[in-house]
Amino acid sequence: MARPIKETPILFGEDAKRFLESMQDVKPASQQEKQRIKAAYEKLKKIATFMM
Repeated sequence: MARPIKETPILFGEDAKRFLESMQDVKPASQQEKQRIKAAYEKLKKIATFMM
């Protein structure tokens, strides 16, 4: 049986400032990167077998 997921802690002070600063530099994925990811997903989906 899976373990329960703990609550995500709330950031305060310097930790919060560092987190917000790091989020400012995040760039969206390029169209080429999205296509590469989708191709990898489709390839894995073809070979995956799950027992139900």
